[in-house]
Amino acid sequence: MAKQKLKKERKYGKGSRPCIRCGSYGPVIRRYNLYLCRHCFREAAQRLGFKKYE
Repeated sequence: MAKQKLKKERKYGKGSRPCIRCGSYGPVIRRYNLYLCRHCFREAAQRLGFKKYE
């Protein structure tokens, strides 16, 4: 069995901030210290108190 490499600890950049809900490293919203990806934010925005305006 091959040895597994550990992930390098990232201090900055996209790889340093995972979504706290699903763990993805993609488009993470950091404003107001949310740290949610945009997909999870759209699902949880109403429960967090955000209102949708047209």
